[in-house]
Amino acid sequence: MAAPFTSDFYKSIKDELFNNILPYWEKHARDTTSGNEGFFGAIDNDNNPDYKIQRSIVMTSRFLWTYSAVARLTKDARYLPMADFAYNTIITKYWDKENGGVYWSVLPDGTPKVSKKQIYGEAFCCYGLSEYAAALRELREGGESLPLAAAGQPSSATPSNGGNPAQLDSPRNAPLASEEAMNYALDIFNLLETHALDPEAGGYVEARDVNWSETNDMILSPKDMNCPKSMNTNLHVMEAYTNLYRTLPVVFADAKALRAEVGDTLASLVRVSVDKILQPNAHLGMFFDMEWKLLADEISYGHDIEASWLLWEAACELEDEELKSEIRDTVIRVAQVALDEGFDKENGCMENFLRDQGKVRDRTRVWWNQAEAVNGFYNAWEMTGDSKYSDACLKEWDWILNHQIDKKNGEWWNALDEKGQPILAEDKGGNWKTSYHNGRTCLELLRRSNNF
Repeated sequence: MAAPFTSDFYKSIKDELFNNILPYWEKHARDTTSGNEGFFGAIDNDNNPDYKIQRSIVMTSRFLWTYSAVARLTKDARYLPMADFAYNTIITKYWDKENGGVYWSVLPDGTPKVSKKQIYGEAFCCYGLSEYAAALRELREGGESLPLAAAGQPSSATPSNGGNPAQLDSPRNAPLASEEAMNYALDIFNLLETHALDPEAGGYVEARDVNWSETNDMILSPKDMNCPKSMNTNLHVMEAYTNLYRTLPVVFADAKALRAEVGDTLASLVRVSVDKILQPNAHLGMFFDMEWKLLADEISYGHDIEASWLLWEAACELEDEELKSEIRDTVIRVAQVALDEGFDKENGCMENFLRDQGKVRDRTRVWWNQAEAVNGFYNAWEMTGDSKYSDACLKEWDWILNHQIDKKNGEWWNALDEKGQPILAEDKGGNWKTSYHNGRTCLELLRRSNNF
């Protein structure tokens, strides 16, 4: 397949990641105030942090994943201190030592603010922990995966065991750091399979109470519906399990059975996503009841294009040819419809959402939609060789370089209006906006093209 992407294109991707995104967050995201160690919950467009606002597990886990992933890709341990900072914050401030899992948000001093177990946040924590474990193994511990003793199977993290990660039965006095981090990730996996999985209708519920009992407080954010299940949560559980499946053998040499368990539940979730969440119009439904009845007609273009490549990534990681065959045409159709209906071809950017039976169209150019469009269209081009996808990818990247990046204060504008002007009421960084979406886009393209 003739590659439409030039060396200058990949150079600009690399430059954006290493000279803008990563150094920005290293400089501005961390609160090192004694007693408040963690990441700021809000950073304004002049790069001023809010020291008082609550902080989320999602933000912290996304930093953990990004800097671990960069360290692994580049084989450069200089990126690990940022990941170390995130990991220590999770274990000391977010980990629920009584019930297992992590709190949704904490105050700057680590006091739980919202203590419920929001499954979206648990998934991101599993995602970050598994990548960090692999980074530690490869960059600090020699790289050779280690035996997994019977006692090293993940605990259920019930109140009786204090929610602590399982200790390995080995000659060492204590598990290596990579084992400890991976066991935390596996504890979350076990907790989700025990308390959040719907064994009858499939998929995962939105939230549980602090002790993993049922709760009526399911809502993810003020922009979301208080409903039992959502596309967004299930999409990111799938993403987390894909990464857990990928990284387990990096840390443990004989985790075949455990990896098969993760793989089975991942394959099941891919099929639930295609059979229940995806709608006949090739858009992903957003909000559902327990039986997967759709509760709203909102279309999120960013989630559609993101899901197209995450579904394909999961099937490819599983090396399941039957599953790949089942979903291949669907994945391409989702990307095609996102291109046809959600992509502003004149300006080269992804729009936000459509709701109320098509009466309300939000043309805001949100940072993460743009990042996922680059990934999604690049993936569709790789799958098909069709130039319409590479053209869209290149146009989107051009939009980002010329409009989405804040050339004065660094990083990307959170959101631009349909005229391309920054919406200054939206913070530059914080509980939802980190190094994850745009950093991952750069990492994905550099990894796929072998240009890192």
